Amino acid sequence: MDNTLLWERRGHTALVTIDNPPANTWTEDNLGALVELMASLNADPAVFALVVTGAGGRFFSAGADLKSFADGDKAVARQMARRFGEAFEALAAFRGVSIAAINGYAMGGGLECALACDIRICDAQAKVALPEASVGLLPCGGGTQNLPWLVGEGWAKRMILCGETIDAQTALRIGLVEEVVETGKSLEAALKLAAAAGKQSPIAVASCKRLIHEARLGGNQKNALAREREMFIDLFDTADQKEGVSAFLEKRSAEFRNA
Repeated sequence: MDNTLLWERRGHTALVTIDNPPANTWTEDNLGALVELMASLNADPAVFALVVTGAGGRFFSAGADLKSFADGDKAVARQMARRFGEAFEALAAFRGVSIAAINGYAMGGGLECALACDIRICDAQAKVALPEASVGLLPCGGGTQNLPWLVGEGWAKRMILCGETIDAQTALRIGLVEEVVETGKSLEAALKLAAAAGKQSPIAVASCKRLIHEARLGGNQKNALAREREMFIDLFDTADQKEGVSAFLEKRSAEFRNA
C-alpha cells in the first residue's frame, strides 16, 4: 500500500483514508494503490462494505496536484488520466456497499472519488466542485458521466461548464449527496450505515448492485428485467439465502457468511 492511502478493518467494513496533506491529493502511486486495494477487498469474503474519507478536517480530497501538469507533457497527462480511470472504475465496481464520508472540500478528482461510491454522506461545512475547465482541463475520472446520472444534465452543466462550487445543503437538494450531518460527523454516520449494510447478505447486495449499475447504461429494459429474475433465482444456490429465510422465520438475526 502507498503510505498516503491507509485502510483498516472495522468489523465487516473496510475504512479507507486518503492521507496526503495538505489537501489529500491523488497521485499516480496512491491511485495505483487504490486499484490494488479494491482487488484485495473484493477477494476478502469478510469485507461487506467500504467507507472512504479524508484525513484531517478540511479536505476530503482536492483531486490531482496540478503541478503534475505544469509542463504540458501529454505522456504524463495520458498516464494520470488512465490511473484516475482505473482507480475510480475499480472503486465503482467494488462488490459491496461503498460510502463516501465527505468531511471537507471535495474538488475535481476528489469529488470524482465520491461519485464512484454508492452513497455519499457530507459534513455540513463541506463544499464540492468539478473546476477542471477553469484551468483548461476536464474531469477525467468519471465526472462527466457520473455527475449527470445523480443530479441531471442542468446541474451537471452548471458545475462542470460554469465551474460552480456548491455547498452541502445544495448538494443534498440536487441529489449529489444522500445525507448532510453536523460538521465532523460524516465518518461516524458513514460507518453506522456501512454496519447496517453489513447485516444484508453480501451476495444479494452484489447482485442488486450489478443490476442497478446496468440500469445506468440504458440497455434493453426487457432483457434487464429478465436478467433480474434470473439473478433472483441464482441466489437460491447460496447458503446466505437459506440462512436469511431461516433466520426470518425463526425470528433471529441472520449470520451471513458471504457464501
